[in-house]
Amino acid sequence: MNRVLVSQLAQPPARPIGGAVLALAGQTMGTTWSVRLVAPPTADAHALTAMAQRELDAVVRQMSPWEPLSDLSRYNRAEAGTWTALRPAFAQVLRCALEIAEATDGAFDPTLGALVDLWGFGPRPFSGAPPTVQAIAAAREAAGWRRVVLDGDRLFQPGGLSLDLNGVAKGFAVDQVAAALDRAGARSYLVEVGGELRGTGAKPDGQPWWVELERPPDTNDEFRTVLALHGLSVATSGDYRRFFEHEGRRYAHTLDPATAAPVANATVSVTVLDQSCMRADAWATALTVMAPDAALAFATEHGLAAMILSRGPGAELEERLSPALSAMLDA
Repeated sequence: MNRVLVSQLAQPPARPIGGAVLALAGQTMGTTWSVRLVAPPTADAHALTAMAQRELDAVVRQMSPWEPLSDLSRYNRAEAGTWTALRPAFAQVLRCALEIAEATDGAFDPTLGALVDLWGFGPRPFSGAPPTVQAIAAAREAAGWRRVVLDGDRLFQPGGLSLDLNGVAKGFAVDQVAAALDRAGARSYLVEVGGELRGTGAKPDGQPWWVELERPPDTNDEFRTVLALHGLSVATSGDYRRFFEHEGRRYAHTLDPATAAPVANATVSVTVLDQSCMRADAWATALTVMAPDAALAFATEHGLAAMILSRGPGAELEERLSPALSAMLDA
């Protein structure tokens, strides 16, 4: 069964005149990226690929915890009582993270770096077993988004605070590539980084960029939701993307700041649509932390276009659509 989502537009996207659809691709952030764009025949695919890769590499240099010399890693190692001057992009992403942390009362928290490492989802070696209660308590004591002091583009290190922006940086990277394409004169494209997407414009045949919303890989149904992606971004947070198993239990990569442990509710995945892929990425993470009904209530209250998938008592897949998303059905 197919279901179609279409956003409300004041006017349809302009149909490109001439040109061909170029396909670009590469690697970043431990995953892959791709771009499809309508470009004139004289467009240089190699130059466009290099341009996109530069944007992605810049995000890695600033915000990757896996790069020892990244701006984020340097800040996390900084001595207590010191200030770090952030580059504008880093400051922009951190401000967004803090706004969503406040809006969700900490369901989204960009200061869980030490806990992410402890649970095996960061760059440090992992034993394969859950950390001890004592280790969790120590890392939790040092975390907390309210400890962040950002003065303009200067960030204070109160001591032991470890940032982790993985719940927002990948979406920001999508936005950065899209902005670079805009500057290069592209008016129709689809950008994807590790499953997060942003699209605008139409293809030469007048069709929009159709994308399918992600569902868990073990789903046996044939239900498909496709979206006409114009001026929108889509991000999905799923418990099947990264996890480890220990003594018959699966531990997913999204941590609940309230418990300092992997999320243990029934949520399987959350998909959010937003004009900004950075914000869609962060909202999807935050809603994953909430219980399914609470996530739906929050999305409804804040006008978020969200699809929440969870497991019912019999392990069946249950779906909740926010009003903003439901309004897009065959709009």
